[in-house]
Amino acid sequence: MSFGENLQFLRKQKNITQEQLAERLEVSRQSVSKWESSQSYPEMEKLLQICSMFHCNMDTLMQGDVSKDFVEDTCGYDSFMNRFDRLVTAGIALILSGIGTMGFLMGLGMDEDIAPVFFFIFLIVGVIILVVMGMQHSHFAEKHPYIEDFYTEEEKEQAYRKFTVRMAAGIGIILVDALLFMVLGIKMDNVLADPVNIGKLEDFGMGIFMLLLTPGVSVLVYGGMQKDKFDIKKYNKEKSLSPAKRKRDALTAKICGCIMLAALMVYLVCMFTDIEWSTSWLVFVVGGILCGAVAIILSRDDDSEGGQ
Repeated sequence: MSFGENLQFLRKQKNITQEQLAERLEVSRQSVSKWESSQSYPEMEKLLQICSMFHCNMDTLMQGDVSKDFVEDTCGYDSFMNRFDRLVTAGIALILSGIGTMGFLMGLGMDEDIAPVFFFIFLIVGVIILVVMGMQHSHFAEKHPYIEDFYTEEEKEQAYRKFTVRMAAGIGIILVDALLFMVLGIKMDNVLADPVNIGKLEDFGMGIFMLLLTPGVSVLVYGGMQKDKFDIKKYNKEKSLSPAKRKRDALTAKICGCIMLAALMVYLVCMFTDIEWSTSWLVFVVGGILCGAVAIILSRDDDSEGGQ
């Protein structure tokens, strides 16, 4: 490819017009047009600016083929992962919102046998979304076990900047939510002395806390998933695991699934019996700790296995 063809290719890859490129290089549009038609060549200073702007080598720009350095997303990885991240985040948000809605309604005086119905509605929809997206992700990974890294360094840097902002925003929302919950709880305890009203207030406060917690957790989840989307090397490594590692991961997933299902059953039993259910959410914390322990016990380094 000639210099003009390379420049035109790079410009179209960035989706910018000749006028926009000329403005950035501080030249006329006619100059850019002549460069692309190989009627003239830019000065060395402008060549260096072009190489810096498009992150390319000057030798390749002048007499090589810059298109070889660009890999296209032929399998639709980016659009699929964006949809996957959004829906998984929505599924998690629905489950958290369901808990908050139940507490909110109970705090308003709704019957304790009716309020959980709203939780189950949110839970069912959220779980369905998570299961469907998990199946679609597995299907996509089977069809595309290896993907060429088509993201540019500029796109990765921009993604990391967005990641840091999302992490800060998510943590900030959670901390503010916790602070408001503590301050309001202290004030209400000093005002109300009726045990019945205090009980309803606790349910109401917990419901509001969970509803306000949902956006913070959602931002953290979505931000982390969007960051992982750009780690193509990690994606390819996970899809090229040894058969033994795949079996261990499958076993880990099954055991953790059983643990969390048992935690959910315990939580539901506490909800519909005389057991204090306002603190029964701790069973999910215990379940998470047990899942972490199972993952550590069953995980082994494939490299160490290969050397045995």
